Amino acid sequence: MFESIGEVILLFWRALLALPQTWRQRQKVFEQFYEIGNASLLMVCILSFFIGAVIALQTGPVLVERSLSSAVGGVVGIAIAKELAPVMMAILIAGRIGSAMAAEIGSMRVYQEIDALRTMNINPIHYLVLPRMLAIALALPMLVVCAILVGWFGGAVVADMNHRMEIPFGSFFSDLRNIVVLKDVGNGVFKSFCFALIIGVVSCHQGLTTIGGPRGIGRSVTKAVVNSIVCIVIFDYLLTRFLLK
Repeated sequence: MFESIGEVILLFWRALLALPQTWRQRQKVFEQFYEIGNASLLMVCILSFFIGAVIALQTGPVLVERSLSSAVGGVVGIAIAKELAPVMMAILIAGRIGSAMAAEIGSMRVYQEIDALRTMNINPIHYLVLPRMLAIALALPMLVVCAILVGWFGGAVVADMNHRMEIPFGSFFSDLRNIVVLKDVGNGVFKSFCFALIIGVVSCHQGLTTIGGPRGIGRSVTKAVVNSIVCIVIFDYLLTRFLLK
């Protein structure tokens, strides 16, 4: 376990040292960025809409019964912006993109394509790891911003249409603006950036350490997703404590 943690940290450090190579790898960064956004945007919108709807449906009637209808927009807004959007989108990307990264790099490792890159004097960190980490670090915060906006809209729709609340759109977003500040959204975006780095480095590490043929690729994909989600949850607590100071 501790050996794997050390290898992940070392891989992350090597990727940071490779940042000057970004311009040379810009085409691969763009390709990975497009793939992440194109593959995930629809799922992000659907998931975030219903997350906002569920939060409004669960908390709204309770607050309205206690004459706190003006707090519904703020509760939904803060819950989505600071916690639910970054965490849920990170888990979604870990399952959708992290697994694909681990499978692709793992296949290259098993079929000795990475050894062929080294033979041609091509650094696998520069060619494989750096573009994926940069692409996911750029794409996930953008997806989270989209998720926050769609989640707020989903909460507003439920608050307006549910007979136990009947909070108009204008009142919902007015209350949301009174409670949610730009710092709350910034906290969620910063979390998503950290989660993106975690997903990228963990998934790439699992791919680079794949052994054992097709069955080993399957194990690496599973480990990449599970380890990414565990790290996301742990770092979510640590980042929340840090950002609350």
